[in-house]
Parts: sequence; C-alpha cells; structure tokens
Amino acid sequence: MTAGSTASTPNANLYALFRSRFPADLDDCWLETADGRYYSWRDLERGSAKIANLLASLKLPAGSRIAVQVEKSAEALMLYLATVRAGLVYLPLNIAYRADEMAYFIGNATPAAVVCSPTDFGWVAQIAFSSGVSHVYTLDAPAEGRNSGSLLARAVHFPDTFDTVHRDADDLAAILYTSGTTGRSKGAMLTHGNLASNIAVLHDAWRWQPGDVLLHALPLFHIHGLFVAAHGALYNGSKMIFLPKFDSGAVIGRLPRSTVFMGVPTYYVRLLSDPDFTRDACANIRLFVSGSAPLLADTFTEFAERTGHTILERYGMSETAMLTSNPYEGERRAGTVGPALPSVSVRVVDAEGKDCASGEIGDIQVKGPNVFRGYWQMPDKTAEEFTADGYFRTGDVGRFDADGYLSIVGRSKDLIISGGYNVYPKEIESVLDELPGVLESAVIGIPHPDFGEAVTAIVVPRDGAAILEPAVIGALKARIANFKVPKRVHVVDELPRNAMGKVQKNVLRERFGG
Repeated sequence: MTAGSTASTPNANLYALFRSRFPADLDDCWLETADGRYYSWRDLERGSAKIANLLASLKLPAGSRIAVQVEKSAEALMLYLATVRAGLVYLPLNIAYRADEMAYFIGNATPAAVVCSPTDFGWVAQIAFSSGVSHVYTLDAPAEGRNSGSLLARAVHFPDTFDTVHRDADDLAAILYTSGTTGRSKGAMLTHGNLASNIAVLHDAWRWQPGDVLLHALPLFHIHGLFVAAHGALYNGSKMIFLPKFDSGAVIGRLPRSTVFMGVPTYYVRLLSDPDFTRDACANIRLFVSGSAPLLADTFTEFAERTGHTILERYGMSETAMLTSNPYEGERRAGTVGPALPSVSVRVVDAEGKDCASGEIGDIQVKGPNVFRGYWQMPDKTAEEFTADGYFRTGDVGRFDADGYLSIVGRSKDLIISGGYNVYPKEIESVLDELPGVLESAVIGIPHPDFGEAVTAIVVPRDGAAILEPAVIGALKARIANFKVPKRVHVVDELPRNAMGKVQKNVLRERFGG
C-alpha cells in the first residue's frame, strides 16, 4: 500500500487504473514506432517506474507541475504516465510555441521541472532558470546516433519498480492551457477523476474490443491525441502503432494492421486526396473518429462513398474532455456531433438561461464528472464560467435537433479552429498591432478545404506606412507558433465598425471569405 492510502480509500491515480487493465501477458506489444521499434507493456511498466523514481528523488511538493515540450515519442508518453504515476501534475505544451509563449506558460504555471527537446535546451533553459525553475531536462527518443537526452540518461540508473502514488479522484492530474479571447491563456485543471470517468464512458460508447489496434497519428500535447486516443488504447490494453506526425502515405500503409483511427478533419481531407486511399486499404478498420474541428459535410459524404465507412464525429474541449458523440450503432449525421455521452448533461440555453427549443440556436452549457475543476490561479474567471446550478459555459453556440443530435454553429468568442488547433484572434491582433507601421488589425477565420478554417489578418497601416504581406508573415513566424500565423494578410484603409465602435468581423468574413 502506498504512502497516504487507506483501506477505505482506493487509489484513484489514473496510472493505477490503466495498470489494472494491462493485458495478462506483459510481453505483448504495447507500442510500435514508425521506424520499427517495439515496446512491450513490461517496457512501459519498467520505463515509467524509472522516470517516476527520478521525479520522486527530487522531493517535490505535492501538486508540483512538470512542464513538457518535446517531440512525440514512446518515451514522451512514458514521461506523461510516469508523472501521473508519481502523483505530480502533467503540463503538456505545443512544440510549436516560441520563446514569448513559453515564458508566459512557465511564469504562470511555475513548474518544478521543465522537459524540452535537446535542440531547444539553450533558450528553454534560459527562460526556465530565470523563472525560478530548479530542474530542466531534455528528452529525445533513443535511436542510433542520437542522444536520448538528460532525463533518460539519469532515469536509467533508478530502480524499475515503483509504488504508484496514492491520489484521490479530485486531485489534479494535468493542466492544459487554452487561450482566451483577451489574449491571456488559461490553464484548465483536470483531475484523475475527470480523465478516468471520460475514458470509461468512451470505452463503452465506441465499443473498444479485445484485439483492437490504434493507429496514432495525433500530437501528444493535445487533448485529442493524449486524453482520447492514447487513453483509449491504454484503458483497453490495446497496442498502438505510433506515427511521429500525420503523413497520408504512412497512415495508408499501416491501416491494414489497425482497427481504430482518430484524426482531425484535415487528416481526412488529405487522405481523400491520396489515390492510394481506397476501400481495400480501410478493410480492417472498425472505427474512424473525427474531432477538434468541424468536419465538412462534403468530406463526411465523400469519405463514406470512397471507403464504405462513416466517420464518427464527436465534440469536446480542453476543459471537459469529450461531451457528445455520434453513435457507434445507429445513424451518424453529417454536420452534427451527436447526442450527449452517458453521465454528461448538455443543454442549449437562450440569453436568459432558459432551455432552447429543438432547432433553436443558443449557448452550449455542460455538466458532468468529466468537467474540469477550474482555471489555474483564476478563481474569479472560474466562477464566471459556471452557472449557479453548476453548468460550465463552453462559449460555443449550437442547437439540438428533434432527435437530440447537437450541431455546433458558431463560437461566441471568435475562436478559430485551424487544422484542429485553437487560434484566438485577440492574441494574434496584439502581436500585429505592435509591428512597425500597423495602426490596427483584425483576425478572422475563413473556410478552408484543408484546414477547416484559415487564419486571415486584415491590417490598417499608419499614415504613409507600406505594409507588405511577406514581411508581416515573416515577423509573426518569429514570435508565435506557426499554426497561428495568418495564411493571408490583407491591407485596408479602415475596419468596418458598428454604431458602438465594435469591429464587424462578419463583414470582413463576407468580404474576404471568398
């Protein structure tokens, strides 16, 4: 029995849950990499134990955060599980984040340790140490001719057994940062209970089966790739085929040995553009899941015609994990994200908080054991986002049809979802407005056949200033993650405004959306 546990309080640590569902033969394959390396479930158990022992040796206070910005690898997934196993709080960060963004996250989260890629150690360590972080490690996948990084080099000397630290269901397991329209990112605090309840529901809803193999092409710093895809395979005791990133050829080549594939709409668009993506290539797949951005009805229809498979679209967010899903058995409707999942309550309300009738558009609010504990160090913001009866205001706008299928029709906070990533206009506008020669700017999302929405900037120059699109894009690439950089920059004399002086982004979308 681990320290702090009692006979009357079962260990709610998420790793303990996963460990209880490992296959009987620990020498079975847990994970296969794109370059042919195999990891067994025993490798996972021992490797995560070594890393957990290293973390435990740091004698960190309870609730300490471990911030991680590394490339996708089996070792990165082990690091996540080791962090949870050690009773610490995992903080994944997009590998595209630049110095200014990393400085904010590290300063706000005050992690006890930071793990980064070896190539980024110089600038990440400078930020971390200047923010008071005591421990900075590097992590790389061990491959011939490549350094495995300081974390694994240290962890290898620790024992390969570890008593999973006792945690209660309401203890924090992870913090996911989700940007706000004010430009200030918010850390969504997710508990062991939040994540455990959601993956148990998805396991039943999506009919995970013995022998399922997950083809994993999603990033690990995102809720979709980590808390939906990887958690699903871990909970089911299923093998994963692990690709470092999405590549249509690599995916198509491995589909015959897989049964489940999860992706963002961009993945499905690119698969359909590949002539090798055929019905025969998909013959072994049991389930295709799409999320993180709206799936166009045309893509939904074309995919079904090409493959004979109907994509299952679902809806969730960083603060809540998954909320709704089209049914595994039954009609999957294009343009909808399905009914609420079991144990999750979803309602659509009008401006007065009254339930909307079927077909009526309103604000989406949710409640359930999957809903996060609140925003990190933002109690006022947390209180503001919950209703008096405990529902979380998602900020999304939608409607139910007569059969209870939910459709997302917009976002009340101007969120842009491009290629499955959340992009908040205010953050980019703040950077644009600081550029020489820029008087003001507006950022919008316009429909894009590949990315779902393309980030587009409209800029008003100061008197006499010459603003060139390549120069603006180049300046932004040096300061913000590439997925946030506008695909196009348009220069106008002035921004359209209403009588109250608010920029009319709907007018801009109409003008530039074509």
